Parts: sequence; C-alpha cells; structure tokens
Amino acid sequence: MERGGYVYIITNKARNVIYIGVTSQLRERIYEHKNHIYKNSFSHRYNLEYIIYYETFFSIEEAIEREKQMKKFRREKKEAIINSINPNWIDLWNKIQEFW
Repeated sequence: MERGGYVYIITNKARNVIYIGVTSQLRERIYEHKNHIYKNSFSHRYNLEYIIYYETFFSIEEAIEREKQMKKFRREKKEAIINSINPNWIDLWNKIQEFW
C-alpha cells in the first residue's frame, strides 16, 4: 500500500524565515514544530511555528520530489506559491486539526 505525503512551508511570527519540509503525517509533524520537540533543529532555532502552505500527494516519493524542486526556488517564487493559496500568510494549523 502506498503511503501519501505532504510538502509544507512553515514560518515565524515575523514571517521573515521560511522552511520547506516533507512528511507522511502532516498533523503530527506540525505539532512537533509548534511544540519545539527537536531542540537542535532549524525550525526551533528560528521559532518556525506557523504552517502557511501545504500540498498533498498520493505517495511520499512524489512529495519528496516536490520538496526538492521547491527548495531550489528563489524566495520570490516560494512567496508566490504561498500567496496563491494563502495571501495573508495565516496559520493553517486550525484547518489541519479540523481536517484530521
């Protein structure tokens, strides 16, 4: 059985740092970011707690490929992708919790 995957973008309160990640369990992974579970991580160091974008894929392999592609983009293109679905960069955490 194929396992689905997600690509997500998180940011900090000032919205000046973004991080692109991939996971097979979106809700659990965002919970880890919000609660600073991994103390030596990039997201902990820069207080990245707000999920502002995510994409769903049928397989984790597809999600990994998309993550690699997006990480190569310039900041402007990443912002355009975020703005296409979330122009105010609101935290989507409540939406994710309701969905799952």
